[in-house]
Amino acid sequence: MPTTPQSNVDLPGIKKLRSGKVREVFDLGDTLLFVVTDRLSAFDVVLPDPIPAKGAVLNQLSAFWFKRFHDVDDHFITADFEQFPAELQPFRDQLAGRSMIVKKTAPLAVECVVRGYLAGSGWSEYQKTQSVCGIKLPPGLQLASQLPEPIFTPSTKADEGHDENIDMAECTRILGDEMAQRVKDLSLKIYSEGREHAAGRGIIVADTKFEFGTVDGKLLLIDECLTPDSSRFWPADQYVVGKSPPSYDKQFVRDYLETLDWDKTPPGPRLPADIIEKTSAKYREAFENMTGEKLA
Repeated sequence: MPTTPQSNVDLPGIKKLRSGKVREVFDLGDTLLFVVTDRLSAFDVVLPDPIPAKGAVLNQLSAFWFKRFHDVDDHFITADFEQFPAELQPFRDQLAGRSMIVKKTAPLAVECVVRGYLAGSGWSEYQKTQSVCGIKLPPGLQLASQLPEPIFTPSTKADEGHDENIDMAECTRILGDEMAQRVKDLSLKIYSEGREHAAGRGIIVADTKFEFGTVDGKLLLIDECLTPDSSRFWPADQYVVGKSPPSYDKQFVRDYLETLDWDKTPPGPRLPADIIEKTSAKYREAFENMTGEKLA
């Protein structure tokens, strides 16, 4: 398991295309190299302290799902460092365990969110309108209530700030009728299969976000898949309707930040060692519980 936290990754001689809040993307010619750092963002601010093993968890859990969903086309090629091209071999310390090689795609301009439970912005919207993204829901639901069936609640992609929830009509306007229906159906299918597997491991997948791209007219699942950064994972044995369950993610960090006199704008505050360790342990626990494997 990668033990030295990685906040920044630079590979001399390898062209970096972009840096996201967590991922670094490099151009390998016909393919891309995704490197998942240990950076953590909270309230849309990247914090100065990395979380050990976080990048490895996100990378290896995505690889686990990409390989598991045999009937879903995706951009994944390999996460096995031994199969990486020769020009990457000198960078083992920065790449092994936290990177994958993927196909190049043209990403769609919509994020595909599926909700099986009422939480986050969906709960906030339901309290005001008794609906989420234009989908009317039954009265009397509470925080963390399971929905009658999973719902597709897309959002825009924001380069800065928060994504904006949209309804299916707006999703169709952006993507077109056929593509909007395809990503809706595929998102619901992947979520349902992932939720079923997780349930057998004692984990509730409350909601999740997928991204898709196209290459030569083919629709592919891209970016990450069913990770603690793109999903809400709740321990089933601690789930209670009406309360926000503990989750396998950066909850310790968010809870700590809420106690500070911080206006949630950059720069972010430093984190105490115990918060870093608890958060790292929670990410590792998510991986091991979900996969039944040790982080490699």
